[in-house]
Amino acid sequence: MSSEVPVPRTAVPLGITDPVEKARTELKAALAAIEDKANVPRRIERTSDRLKRQARAFAKDNPAGATAVVAAAAAAVGAIVWSMVRAYTR
Repeated sequence: MSSEVPVPRTAVPLGITDPVEKARTELKAALAAIEDKANVPRRIERTSDRLKRQARAFAKDNPAGATAVVAAAAAAVGAIVWSMVRAYTR
């Protein structure tokens, strides 16, 4: 049985002795790291998924607090819209 630890896409596994194979592996890891860093839609999706999980956990653990946060956010949006309309009509 081999107990190999999985290597992330952006890392180079240890023990590569062939310089050509090592260079290819390093290039592949560098390109994967650039893709992960530059792929803004994927990063936004991951962040929004994480925030959704946190919000659901907060709402499950503290329903009254979640209700208060939603009410405060609605009041803030209402105040912003009201102030914009008021500024526009003056």
